[in-house]
Amino acid sequence: MFQDSLLGKPAEYTGRYDPRLLFPIPRADAREGLDILEPLPFLGQDIWNAYELSWLDKSGRPRAGLAEIVVRADSSHIIESKSFKLYLNSFNQTRVGDSERLRQMLVQDLSEACGVPVNVTILPATANHAFPVDLFNGEVIDDLEVDINYYGPPEPLYLSVSGDNQISESLVSHVFRSNCPVTNQPDWASIQIRYLGRRIEREGLLRYLVSYRTHNGFHENCIEHIFMDLMRQCRPMQLSIYGRFTRRGGLDINPYRCTEGMGMPGNIRLIRQ
Repeated sequence: MFQDSLLGKPAEYTGRYDPRLLFPIPRADAREGLDILEPLPFLGQDIWNAYELSWLDKSGRPRAGLAEIVVRADSSHIIESKSFKLYLNSFNQTRVGDSERLRQMLVQDLSEACGVPVNVTILPATANHAFPVDLFNGEVIDDLEVDINYYGPPEPLYLSVSGDNQISESLVSHVFRSNCPVTNQPDWASIQIRYLGRRIEREGLLRYLVSYRTHNGFHENCIEHIFMDLMRQCRPMQLSIYGRFTRRGGLDINPYRCTEGMGMPGNIRLIRQ
């Protein structure tokens, strides 16, 4: 898929607008390997935050801002992050006009690439309310006294439940790591798991999340992988998985998947982001 693209190769940054730089990747390829069938067993969205957004106004003056891009989980394609970065940089020396014109161009190009309407919000660089730093609510499991000597591939058999009572809780880990399937560079994230169901065993859950440490997968695919394994192994009545990944090249990607009725998350920013 990637042989004829710029992915994983040295690339020249162009300052002239070029939507052809976007490289869409079908979601179906990774979902087939996870036996994710239509209709999708989850709802969700991918929240992209762009911190290095710049363009020229009609007078040629550089402008700067931030962008929030929200892509529904039922889109046919995701966009590879390096191509997204190259695309955004192609506005740097382009006379676009005001931020609303830029937003319209982003909506058109990204919606066409993803196969569904994409929501774009542009905030000025002076916005003091943009992406506020917050914490994931929940019990952090990273300091459990447990020996770990397995780091991949992902092992769902680590997951188990105990007790007969249904509980509602949130569990958090900040040690999640996977690797980019294009460059093999590490991707770091905090993971929040909210569920209603029998109690998920913490030690096994931590071992399971650590088993992604040498796994190659896009951010979106990893979160869907976790969702499917937890549904199959633990069978909760309700479940949501939220991954907040650290930024690379001025972009962070934050996938969220949930069962019906859980609602969509806020776009908080964790301290590492």
